Parts: sequence; structure tokens; C-alpha cells
Amino acid sequence: MLNRTAENVARATPEPLARKVRGISDKGLAWLFISPTILLLLAINIFPLFWAIYLSFTNYRANRPNEVVKNLGFANYQRILGDKDIWIAMQTTAHFVFWTILLQTLIGFTLAWLIDRKFRGHAFWTTLILVPMMLSPAVVGNFWRFLYEPQIGLFSYVISFVSGIPPTSIQMLSNVSLAPWSIIIVDTWMWTPYVMLICLAGLRSIPEYIYEAAEVDRASNWRQFWSITLPMALPFIMLAVLFRGIENFKMFDMVNLLTGGGPGSTTEVASITLKRQAFESWRTGYSSAFAIILFVAVFGLANIYVKALNKVKQR
Repeated sequence: MLNRTAENVARATPEPLARKVRGISDKGLAWLFISPTILLLLAINIFPLFWAIYLSFTNYRANRPNEVVKNLGFANYQRILGDKDIWIAMQTTAHFVFWTILLQTLIGFTLAWLIDRKFRGHAFWTTLILVPMMLSPAVVGNFWRFLYEPQIGLFSYVISFVSGIPPTSIQMLSNVSLAPWSIIIVDTWMWTPYVMLICLAGLRSIPEYIYEAAEVDRASNWRQFWSITLPMALPFIMLAVLFRGIENFKMFDMVNLLTGGGPGSTTEVASITLKRQAFESWRTGYSSAFAIILFVAVFGLANIYVKALNKVKQR
């Protein structure tokens, strides 16, 4: 059936076109197939990047498209690097990145280690743990916003039951001290399963004969963990940290849904500042320069981290 279809297609192909196709090498044919995808990626990703770089050197405002665009040189970059509010936003971002990665890595690896024991019902618990990761950030944000409500939220009543503090006194989203931690809790709840999956893949990749040899040498379970499990799973843990670090550095949707950067500017991360400059103040050139600075920072840190990761993998 397939041979007949091929023959019919070959007969229907015009002779000049057939000669051209026969003359194409395998490499040329591969480029012919992937070129539409490359052009699409260039149009979607590369062109906006170069356009943002161009705008970062200008005074362009999106709400005034007919205004004369002036070249400002590095003025936008100098203003950003000298702006105290920008540095406060970067410190807030670093605070979120540090605590979310620390909690997600510790909890995610612990869950992966427990599930790797393959106890009875481990498949069910694995599926249940993965549920938060499958939900939309909009759903998660609104769900937790309801839980954090001091009047009717379940979170406030649980804390009140444990600590004895009245539920109305627990203002998670409007308290300056608690608002950052409310976002960290939600992000940890949602993305710990992602870290767990990567760590579980690392644990499952460790050959069983290594543990058998360790048991022959009478190594304790604690010794096996520190000498075999952790070192061999470390590249996967570092990979999870890399992925979550990049994503959390760009954290926007959860902060925007829960606090909007408030109270005041307590939870105003870099992405919230970027949004306000671009779509509230309409300083498109200024915000483009800020976006480029963030891109360079993430790219540079990720590049250094990947080199460290490669060294760990080569051990």
C-alpha cells in the first residue's frame, strides 16, 4: 500500500522538480525541512530581542508612536544602574530566588528519595504530589489568595489552631513581613514536584550494583547516602536548581496575582518593576534597557553555573 502511494506521488511529480529533488544531498534535504522552523524562531525570538536592544538606546514610548525617536546612547542604562529602586527590586528578586530554590530543592529531593524506596502505593502518591505542577498559575494564584483570606481562608484558621493567634490577625498578603513568605510558600508548593521529578530521575539512574558492592563492604545506609546517592544525584539536583533559578528570576504571574508587588513595594520583584515601567509609565526605551540588563545577568550567571555543572558531571 505504501509502495503504491509512493509510486503514485513519484508519477505525479513534474520531471523538472523531480530532477532537482534527486540532486539534493541529505544535508540539503535536512536544511530544507528545518528552514521553516528556523525562520519562525527568528521571527518570534531573535527579532524581538534585537528590536528591544535598539529601543534600549532610545527615548521611544509605546503610547506615543508618532513622536520623534531620539538616540540616547547609554543614558537609559546609566539611569537604571544608578536607580536605588531598581537595586531594591533586584534584592527582592534575589531573596525570592534564594528561598524558593532552597526550599524546593530540600523538599523535592527528600520526596524523590522517599518515593525511590518504592513502598506500597508509591505510584499513587507520586501522581498526587504532581497535581500542583499541572495547574495553571492563574488557578493557583486565585486559589491561594482565597486560602490566605483572614476572614474565611483555611490557612489563617490552621495557623490560628496551632498558634492560638486570632485568624483576623493573620494578614498574609497585607503584612509587610509575611507577604514575601506567602509568595515563597505558594511557589514552593507549586514547583517542588518539578524538582522532585528531576531528582527522582537522578536517583533511578544510579546502578543497583554500586549499592550491592557497598553492602558487601558493610557500608551503613548513612554512608551509602553520602558516598553514593548524593554525589551521583548531584548533577540532577544542580540541573533542577538551574531551571528553577532561571524561572524564579523571571517570577511575575504569582506575585502579580497575590500581591501585585505590595504592600508598598515589599514584594516588587524585577519583573513587576519592568511591567510598571513598560505598561504604566510607558517608558518603553527605559524598560527595554532594563530587560536587556536582566537578560545579560541571567545569561551570565547561567553560563557560569553550567560550567560548574559540567565539572561536577566529569568527576
